[in-house]
Amino acid sequence: MAHQFFFNTYILDSLPAPETGFDVVQDLSEPRLRMYITQRGVKSFFVRKRINGRDKRIIIGKYPDVDIEEARAKVNEVLNESCKKIPSRRKKISFKDFVNFYLEHKVRRNEDSLMKLKRSINLHLSDLFDKNIQDIQVNEIEDVLNKISGRAMAARIQELFQSIFNYAIEMGYIKNNIIDDIPRIEVVRRERKLNKSGLKKLISAIKKEKDINLRSAFLMLIYGFAPKTKIFKMRWEDLDFNHDLWNDFPLSNMAILLLQDLPQNGEWVFMGRGKFHLIDPRIAWKRITTNAGLPNITMDDVHKFMMHGLIWNPDKYVLRENMNDLLTELFA
Repeated sequence: MAHQFFFNTYILDSLPAPETGFDVVQDLSEPRLRMYITQRGVKSFFVRKRINGRDKRIIIGKYPDVDIEEARAKVNEVLNESCKKIPSRRKKISFKDFVNFYLEHKVRRNEDSLMKLKRSINLHLSDLFDKNIQDIQVNEIEDVLNKISGRAMAARIQELFQSIFNYAIEMGYIKNNIIDDIPRIEVVRRERKLNKSGLKKLISAIKKEKDINLRSAFLMLIYGFAPKTKIFKMRWEDLDFNHDLWNDFPLSNMAILLLQDLPQNGEWVFMGRGKFHLIDPRIAWKRITTNAGLPNITMDDVHKFMMHGLIWNPDKYVLRENMNDLLTELFA
């Protein structure tokens, strides 16, 4: 049974990723609304509906791209839409046109993530663009997958194919998903767990970074108890040093000391190129993790490690004390 509570940003932002599989939580305000949390930390709103005797889970969108009130408002719309009879479309559509239709109506991503997806589609799926989606055969999909170097990428493209063809069924263009006839590409994921000793090595390597902006941003991944996307988008106007808060989220003592030493120039705490905030400093991060002897550790691994060790509490002042206690323990 899913863990139930009233959804709010404060709690959802603090939910830790599970060690394996996924967790499910349920909203008390709108009990039909649920959320998946995967071991990668991806959080998605969904609803359940029994259709033609089968239990179906319908994704509303990823959090925080879809906020809580928006997800609650969409519950009725999504459930009503799922009850509609699938239209029968005799008119054919090219695979390229349908992929564009899929991206416009089905995919909910931020701009950066959407551009990455489009680049992958143009790189790997272009051989099928001129064919009608109704005419694509299993062997043609297999040819596309076999050309991809790297099992992890091939597995992701196979999942993308699965989603595209499922949507084509929903839209009435095809009756069956031919991807079901292709064996699933299994990927052996690397173990990238972080421990206390590794964290100390990582911090030591971060402190040697000459760029104060990057050095501070990476340390905030540890002191801030928030995912990298939120850390890098931190604004000065959202910080309240009088009450040790960041958008009503508590800040640890180490985070406050770090932030107060930074020059307050411009809108963003951690500046990137031009007038934008820091986005994805993967080259600098790779250099630091290699120097620390932890080349496979990602920024998300750091967030997961910190959240697994944190004792969550709905009282933000108690939570702040728990943050400080954990950091004291880690650096003892």
